[in-house]
Amino acid sequence: MSLILAEISDGIGTITLNYEIKRNALSEQLVLEIAATFEKFKAERVRVAILRARPGAKVWSAGHNVAELPLGGLDPLGWQDPLRMLIRDVEAFPAPVIALIEGGVWGGACELVFACDMIVATPEATFAATPAKLGVPYNATGLLTFLNAAPPHIAKELLFTSRPMTAARLERQGIINHVVPAAEITDFTHEMAQTIAHNSPLAIGVMKEQLRILAAAHALSPADFERIQGLRRVVYNSRDYAEGINAFKEKRTPVYLGE
Repeated sequence: MSLILAEISDGIGTITLNYEIKRNALSEQLVLEIAATFEKFKAERVRVAILRARPGAKVWSAGHNVAELPLGGLDPLGWQDPLRMLIRDVEAFPAPVIALIEGGVWGGACELVFACDMIVATPEATFAATPAKLGVPYNATGLLTFLNAAPPHIAKELLFTSRPMTAARLERQGIINHVVPAAEITDFTHEMAQTIAHNSPLAIGVMKEQLRILAAAHALSPADFERIQGLRRVVYNSRDYAEGINAFKEKRTPVYLGE
């Protein structure tokens, strides 16, 4: 069974997450289906893509499928991690990607949404970045996605507290483009997509790629890169990392010792 629904109409491609039994968790299968659909959209010269959950969803996505993360000693969010690859696909897609958000956005799904070019959300939508709650170390490129989307103090609050932030607060910070009532959000987003689709796709595609390159243009010495990687290994080789994953699977509160 497919974990997504996809359609193309008037140059606008829509991907709908359809894995409600697992709260649209970003499992490897779901991520690969989205990536394959982006390739199809590219071949069909889609001018705007919309990424959404089913209308009325209580959870847009629960984020990483924690059951697929390694128990310890291995990098849980490496360069070939399926979600990491999908986010690169979203960033490299030659047309704008609009995230249409209803419900809660958890964990790695926050990064996926922040990687999109525009975000439209309902007033009830919330965003909770949960790696610290699970004891999972985040990779440098993922952290850069947060820093490119949010002011540093907001990114830190999201990542350090793991507490949900409302769409209204993120709109005030310029992270969300529009907050729109649920009854109007589909029409609003499609109207925005149609406006973009009527503009020059070549100019938009070039500007998107220029902006992607500029956003990633942060000078980093080889020594600093190694330092960042070393810091991550401290976490995924730790007792706390294994505790966080096991506690999640056992549906209990983790006990972190900082070791």
